[in-house]
Amino acid sequence: MPDQAIQDATSVDETLARMKKKLSEVVPDFELEAKAQIAFEINRLKRERNAIILGHNYMEPALFHSVPDFVGDSLGLARISAETDADIIIFCGVKFMAETAKILNPSKTVLLPAKEAGCSLAASMDGDDVRKLKAEFPGAPVVTYVNCYADVKAETDICCTSSNASKVAQHLFDEGHETIIFLPDEYLTQNVAADVGAEVVYPKLLGGPGKDAIKPGQKSLVTWNGTCEVHEQFTPRDIEAAREQFPDVVVLAHPECKREVVEKADFAGSTSAIINYVRDVDAPRYMILTECSMGDNIIAENPHREVIRMCSIRCPHMNQITLEDTLDALIHTRYEIELPQEMIERGRASLDRMLEIH
Repeated sequence: MPDQAIQDATSVDETLARMKKKLSEVVPDFELEAKAQIAFEINRLKRERNAIILGHNYMEPALFHSVPDFVGDSLGLARISAETDADIIIFCGVKFMAETAKILNPSKTVLLPAKEAGCSLAASMDGDDVRKLKAEFPGAPVVTYVNCYADVKAETDICCTSSNASKVAQHLFDEGHETIIFLPDEYLTQNVAADVGAEVVYPKLLGGPGKDAIKPGQKSLVTWNGTCEVHEQFTPRDIEAAREQFPDVVVLAHPECKREVVEKADFAGSTSAIINYVRDVDAPRYMILTECSMGDNIIAENPHREVIRMCSIRCPHMNQITLEDTLDALIHTRYEIELPQEMIERGRASLDRMLEIH
């Protein structure tokens, strides 16, 4: 959670003292000394400009705990962005997240602090790819993971996040659909299929069997070949090695990990679900298989928990968001997200349906 005491500090010295109290176990003091002034200025300026700062769980600790008004996963932040009265939304995340906030708030100024903060998963497909899949599987509803760009959302019937992906798929199967186009994360699709008892189908567009693999009455999820460049690096051997050294470790994995990794883990869930697990479930120690800044953020929030430090994988895109650039975004109103009105309107329908399914 954001530290309100840091945000309420009335001087740079007080900001630094409170940041050290919170973060000294995970961030070197010299780094906090360099960043306290910036954090103080951001907190002052955002109040002057009626701005709200949203911070994804993957933000580095000095930013995550000092300046966001709200932190969370993409679903939680989407809900918050849909309800805010702020004039300016600064999204400390990646571009598709800021686009989502713009779709939900077309009249607001939405800023992304970094000029380019992309996503390997979102870049794996575009709107034209979705249109081709619709032609290959006519009548199948399209579900896209919110980790996609606005042109893909505009071709989508309903978005989902890692928090509600299985619920969205089950909802559509309960409505009577047998085949769902489920995009773009190959591994998330495999994990959702295991949850809901469906088969994964690779389209002919990717060299797969397409409709030839679908049997009457079979629940099927048509997948794509997108992956997250962070989560695809985790392997079953990582878990085996951890358990050889720490037999009592509880392994928590994100559902963007490969199916064989999730199968070996003790728990799989969204970033918020993983955070809640460490907070609420007692275990001798925890191993977290997701972007590694989140591990530092969890340690700062739960100093009484033992999180084994066997992760060094950072998202290069999330890592582009810094306190310095967040301050510059506020000062210069820069890197504003702008989208065509038609794309906003079509994308909004898919996001509204996502927010309806809890």
